Amino acid sequence: MDSPSEKRRAAAARSRENADPHENRAPMPKVVLVLVLALVAWGCWYIATAPINSPSELGDRRTEADLQGSGKAGGGVDGAAVFQARCVACHQATGQGLPGVFPPLAGSEWVNGKDAKVAAIVLRGITGKLTVKGTAYNGAMPAFADQLSDAEIAAVLTHARSQWGNTSPAMTEDVVKAARAQTAAMTAPFDGDTALGAPGG
Repeated sequence: MDSPSEKRRAAAARSRENADPHENRAPMPKVVLVLVLALVAWGCWYIATAPINSPSELGDRRTEADLQGSGKAGGGVDGAAVFQARCVACHQATGQGLPGVFPPLAGSEWVNGKDAKVAAIVLRGITGKLTVKGTAYNGAMPAFADQLSDAEIAAVLTHARSQWGNTSPAMTEDVVKAARAQTAAMTAPFDGDTALGAPGG
């Protein structure tokens, strides 16, 4: 059993200890409470009286039909994204290609030539000598008929025909679809200039 002196020392030690911390509770200021209630009331009034059936005067005013596209010039497909994924390695982001290896698209008579012919080139590919802007290239271009849809081919050609100084009309899915049907019997790529003839022919 503790002696009286030990009890006194223990009591003195406890009295020197700091009290356990506790969180002070302060009520929300009345001004803040009134402001919050006013904002809630205004929000309820605004929602209840807003003309929800009227067209918005702000923001993006395009309709669903606008966003879906007409289906004629790429059907809303991002031609730049297709180019980045499928074409940029050879033709480069500048459209200048690689000298002596891959031909340029910038100012190319083939890109800006007959719609059906350039669509057929992308669909079926090319091997052999191809002359572009007076320079002969002997690289090979793969066929994309089995890799890209008509909409994707139309979109990427529309992109190429409007970049790097090119100003040719947009390519349409209808043209690509027709070119796909016309070249369906092909089992090998075009043999360059020999098979393609003139760009506009």
